[in-house]
Amino acid sequence: MSAANRRPTGVASDDVETARAAAAAAASVLLALRADGELSGRALGDRGDAEAQAAILGVLRERRPDDVVFSEEAVDDRRRLTADRVWIVDPLDGTREYGEGRPDWAVHVALWSAGELSAAAVALPGLGAVLVTDPPAAVPPAAGGPPRIAVSRTRPPSQADAAATALGAELVPLGSAGYKTAAVVRGEVDVYVHAGGMYQWDSAAPVAVARAAGLVAVRLDGSPLRYNEPEASLPDLVVCRPELAETILTAVAAG
Repeated sequence: MSAANRRPTGVASDDVETARAAAAAAASVLLALRADGELSGRALGDRGDAEAQAAILGVLRERRPDDVVFSEEAVDDRRRLTADRVWIVDPLDGTREYGEGRPDWAVHVALWSAGELSAAAVALPGLGAVLVTDPPAAVPPAAGGPPRIAVSRTRPPSQADAAATALGAELVPLGSAGYKTAAVVRGEVDVYVHAGGMYQWDSAAPVAVARAAGLVAVRLDGSPLRYNEPEASLPDLVVCRPELAETILTAVAAG
């Protein structure tokens, strides 16, 4: 396994539990808010973002008060660039899907420590599931038939078409980035290809969970996904079963 995809080692189990607890707290708040029925659409999504952020911060402040938090829903705390431990958070990944009442959205909580993602949890509240880095998820065997590539519901990238042609695959439109990565982990699809823009919090926790499960997660040019970098943008990635990686990356490069 390459350095870009190595599994975290020596991770304190209580860091993983902190990530799980924070993600679960946000999931509980989000489900309750949606079940209340008073809000819908954009208004529900905005309220969900704020309340999920507060739920995650509540857990992290109680359990890890000295750590820095890098979140979509907060001003970038530049102390993170010299900190030893940084939580990279997306309280509600897939605001549109959440507001529409769909299940394909997620909550991301990841810990960056000593230069790498070391612990993470991805809550899938619509499925009643939380995926963590330890114990890692067991990726089901390939289902047989044409491979399936998860893509954006609204803007599937041309790179996914190139990969689909090379693999003889079919495209599967799904919601949030976290959900699409989790779909690879859960065996619902075999590949997730994204291009055209995203941020570090969109992929940190899902990538950590995918790597822990033995999947490949890299940039579209095959270079490592790096986190807690000064620039928040991390615009592309591919997550896939290891046996498909070379074909996908070659096809994307040629395309």
